[in-house]
Amino acid sequence: MKVEQIYTGCLAQGAYYIESEGEAVVIDPLREVKPYLERAEKNGAKIKYVLETHFHADFVSGHLDLAKAAGAQIVYGPTAKPNFEAHVATDGEVLKVGKATIKVLHTPGHTMESSCFLLYNEEGKEHAVFTGDTLFINDVGRPDLAQKGTITQEVLAGYLFDSLREKIMTLPDSVIVFPGHGAGSACGKNMSKETEDTIGRQKMVNYALRHNMTKEEFITEVITGLMPPPGYFPLNARMNREGYESIEEVLQRGCQPLSPNAFEAAANETGALMLDTRKPEVFAQGFIPNAINIGVDGNFAPWVGALIPDIKQQILVIAEPGREEEVVTRLARVGYDYTIGYLEGGFEAWQKAGKEFDHIQSVTVDKLAAIHKQNPAINILDVRKQSEYASEHIIGAENLPLDFVNDAMSKIDRNQTYYVHCAGGYRSMIFNSILRARGFNNLIDVQGGMKAIRESGEFTVTDYVAPITML
Repeated sequence: MKVEQIYTGCLAQGAYYIESEGEAVVIDPLREVKPYLERAEKNGAKIKYVLETHFHADFVSGHLDLAKAAGAQIVYGPTAKPNFEAHVATDGEVLKVGKATIKVLHTPGHTMESSCFLLYNEEGKEHAVFTGDTLFINDVGRPDLAQKGTITQEVLAGYLFDSLREKIMTLPDSVIVFPGHGAGSACGKNMSKETEDTIGRQKMVNYALRHNMTKEEFITEVITGLMPPPGYFPLNARMNREGYESIEEVLQRGCQPLSPNAFEAAANETGALMLDTRKPEVFAQGFIPNAINIGVDGNFAPWVGALIPDIKQQILVIAEPGREEEVVTRLARVGYDYTIGYLEGGFEAWQKAGKEFDHIQSVTVDKLAAIHKQNPAINILDVRKQSEYASEHIIGAENLPLDFVNDAMSKIDRNQTYYVHCAGGYRSMIFNSILRARGFNNLIDVQGGMKAIRESGEFTVTDYVAPITML
């Protein structure tokens, strides 16, 4: 029996490939399905099932394309109501995969259809449980995403309490926990960077699995620290439930090379968003006016989803040459399917064509410290999350989280200069580029962010307080 975790850092997401005796299962696949098909073909196996732990909100699953390409059956847990052909399993239903067995465990709480899949090895022993967004390492799934009518976050949290104690904590301590996400995902508050553990260890270290915890205590602690979810979450959940365009069609449309003249014309004629995916420090040195920077080497897809409100927004891509298909694919992972082309030859081709370009001013931390000593009243903007700012920040700095960049416009004076930082420089450049495109021309990026500020010792920083949430 083969069990493989396929972890995608950009989304902090775990998909799983299980194989036994020439039959295979894929759990919670990403939008691009070739890697799963290639694994099965290499091993001479046939993908029998595509198992979905729930209707995902933070990414678009590849269940439809994979099932079609492999001739596999899509399986959901009880109460799921997909708008396409799928098997809705009963609680406790058993699926055979070669000599291995998978049992469906209905675990409502994160969503009502949420289910876990318990894998028995070829000797019939409980081996691993694939918990989706029900149980993470050191955390549990947030219960506020599927609220509807009388099904409030408190009600969902109560269901989650029962699911964990009746279906998960009763498993043998040796069972491996394979979650749907790790640190960096907005599907939980403060999950670990580890991507697997055991039931026994989680019962020892996970705050939500304390043996003496009451349901009331659980509900309070799970809800405390939740922030509003990104706006694209319900849109992705709808796509996963109702269906979507094939990834091949999305790639064909998005991977159209455009000369500088054609790119400029397309931007003017369509009103498409120009998305520059190069590294922040490279973008700062020169970019197409009004382009927005979200670097593909950071938490690209989640920030696209959080900051571009219209999932059907047409997008024109500026990327490092050779990475265009990667960018279009990663946009599609979170449902942004309307990329209409990319700048052939990248930004260098734009410069060679003699086109106008812009830049963003930046300073080192040492330079900022010198400016601050001369004028302690300078404006310093900290664009990290509220939880990060509360944990530690420069005394006197104002917190305007990137998550709420649209609100920042009413709080910034276009005529004043602001020094903008985040944790390391990725988010501050996104913030600066968005406001630059809206006419805010006096924002200066702080190189290295809070990490460099802390290491410099040149600023008075608040005492560190451990955060209760990373949202």
